[in-house]
Amino acid sequence: MVSRVTARRRIQATKSIKSCSKNYKDTKCEKCGSGKFGSELLLCDSCDRGFHLFCLTPILASVPIGSWFCPCCSTHPNTTISRFPLVQTKIVDFFRIQRSSQPTHNVPQEICKKRRRTSSLVTSKKKRRLLPFTPSQDPATRLQQMASLATALTATGAEFSNELTYIRGMAPKSANSPALEKDGMQVLSREDTNALNLCKAMMKKGECPPLMVVFDPVEGFTVEADKCIKDLTIITEYVGDVDYLQSRENDDGDSIMTLLSAADPSKSLVICPDKRSNIARFINGINNHTPEGKKKQNLKCVRFNVDGEARVLLIANRDITKGERLYYDYNAYEHEYPTEHFV
Repeated sequence: MVSRVTARRRIQATKSIKSCSKNYKDTKCEKCGSGKFGSELLLCDSCDRGFHLFCLTPILASVPIGSWFCPCCSTHPNTTISRFPLVQTKIVDFFRIQRSSQPTHNVPQEICKKRRRTSSLVTSKKKRRLLPFTPSQDPATRLQQMASLATALTATGAEFSNELTYIRGMAPKSANSPALEKDGMQVLSREDTNALNLCKAMMKKGECPPLMVVFDPVEGFTVEADKCIKDLTIITEYVGDVDYLQSRENDDGDSIMTLLSAADPSKSLVICPDKRSNIARFINGINNHTPEGKKKQNLKCVRFNVDGEARVLLIANRDITKGERLYYDYNAYEHEYPTEHFV
């Protein structure tokens, strides 16, 4: 089953004229000169000038995560993001890395052997297996990759988490039952579960996916591949606090992800990454209404039953080159949510 998000959460501005503490009643859009549609009027974090989301080029679907600067201020030297210190001890503490000298990415011998056996004519039609990501070999490079994610998380006021979290007052872990899924949920195979667990183990050792978080004045924080990534590689799991969908109907967050679409709507669950999250929060979506937008898609977002728990994975759907930005379709095989204004 394919992950989904709710439309209004993708297109509603979180920093608008109505939500600011200052008096911006007379603020007008610098492009069209109108002060109407205050909830769609985005304010520059440097000069406080207003711009309608739909008047920008390209059009923005929602307020970018983190700080946003207008076209004039985006080139100003004072508008750069405060970088997380490139100090190993600080990064180890930030990501709660387990100190160990033994690399984890040399472990999956059983996975590799099983994959090689499937090359015969008899087994060639079997389902292709997911691959664990391959970390960058250079420790200094991995340090820069983690620092880039720490920078984005710090700028957005979130702490790092690589697991689904269950907070008192929100949905309990017992509510996350794939059996409640409306049309059923595909079960992640044992081999693919081993690959996912390997990815988790590598992260705990500080061997992160080969990804770099960069800041774009239009898209906000976004993610680029820092080395070539093979098709079917597990990029990351989408994580955050788990809550009931009905409790988030009026939430204006721009990164809420469907976790469980239950036959009983009151039991549907979503992932809320605003307080605890990983790099998945900063991967952007495509405009699936245009051929150009569809060409950018290099990830698929899929929901799986993993050991009796619904989980959301982002997986490479083709080979990805170094420096290529990562994009996935929020709708995937469905067209329930508007993406025509996506960059």
